[in-house]
Formats: sequence, C-alpha cells, structure tokens
Amino acid sequence: EMINANLDEELADELTSRAALGGIIGAKLYYIIENIPNGSISDTYNGLINILIGLFTLNSNSISMGIQTIGAGLVFYGGLIGGTIAVTLYAKRENYKWFDISDWIAPYLALGHAIGRIGCFLVGDDYGKQCDYWYCIAFPNGLPPTIFPVYPTQLFEMTAYFLIFLYLRLKRGNESASGNLIAKYLILVGISRFFIEFIRVNPKYILGLSGAQVISFVMIVLGLILYSKLNKK
Repeated sequence: EMINANLDEELADELTSRAALGGIIGAKLYYIIENIPNGSISDTYNGLINILIGLFTLNSNSISMGIQTIGAGLVFYGGLIGGTIAVTLYAKRENYKWFDISDWIAPYLALGHAIGRIGCFLVGDDYGKQCDYWYCIAFPNGLPPTIFPVYPTQLFEMTAYFLIFLYLRLKRGNESASGNLIAKYLILVGISRFFIEFIRVNPKYILGLSGAQVISFVMIVLGLILYSKLNKK
C-alpha cells in the first residue's frame, strides 16, 4: 500500500518488519500481564527466560518450553501498542512524519484485526458470556472449551473492524488534515471494543471495566483530542 502511494520500497519493508516485531512483543507482554493472576509470577519469569535463551541459542526446545509455561496467547491491544512504539521510534530516527505513516496504515490495522478475529472464531477463543439467543454458539473444543452457547463476540468484532476498514479506506485522500485517519481509527475501534467488552468475560479492574475497556476509553479520548486539534481553525 505504501509503495502504491509512491513511498520508498525500503521504507515500506522497514516499517512492516519493525511493526510486526514490536507488535508480537507487545501482544505477548500484554497477554502475560493479563494472565499472571491465572498462573504465577515465577512461572512467567521462567517462561520468559526459556524463550530468551532459545532465541539467542536458536534452541527450539527451549522456546517451546517457555511458551508452554506462560501460554501461547497474544492480545491485539498489546500488539497495537508495541507496534506503534516501534514505528514511532523508527519514524523519529529517520525523520519521517508520523501522521503520514499512521494514516497510510490505519485502514489496514482495522483489516488485520478483523482477520485476526476470524482466527479467534475458528479456534474458539475470545468468545463472550453465556446466552440463549439463536445466534449464540458453543465451542466444545475452544480455548477454553465451553459446552454452553455463548456470544460469538469474535464475529461481532470482525464485522465492526471490517466496516471501519472500508470507511477509512474510502476516506483516504479526502481528509483535510494529516492524522485524521489515525484519529478516526482510534475513536471507531475504541468505541467498538468498549461496548463489545460488556458481553465478554475478561477480568474487571477499574470501575468495573476490563483492561481492554480502559485502553479503549483512552483511545477514544486521544482520538477525539487529536482530531479536534488537527481540524482546529
């Protein structure tokens, strides 16, 4: 996409690789933090040590052992934060405009999230609370398994993010200020996830809100502030 926008091919490759690496690290760290209550700090520490040793020594058994200890899960919001940090550091070092880069990739963040939710649905992960409506689904082989019908929140999110992708892609090139697309991404994705979280079963932390809802609220506020400042006359 960036190449089609007449951007340097090397820049596109660098941004993609750095965003992917930062995203994976961030997604794993968020997963670990979110799941420490379900395990132990010592298990988490030992698992991370095994993974790091495996990476440096190219020992796949050590990596596998570490993943089995702390779990193989990834969390999108952690990936978003990690990828954003990685891209921001690279853009600053190479003197690229962050808003230009973020606007180029904003629609595809939503698309990637939508595709990821298809994967969650297929493996029976990240589903919602029990329900008895006609569209509710049981995941007897899910992660974790459930024999009772639950809200297929993966499909709700997939639909929301795909619509956001279409909207942002259609708005590309029609915005009055650089940065508008990433601001709208923050607002729309934040709103979608915030409300869908009410029918999910994630742990609650602050004011009865889940960690994802807290991050969603921050995203909405940041997006509104950013959009307001960018379009201030």
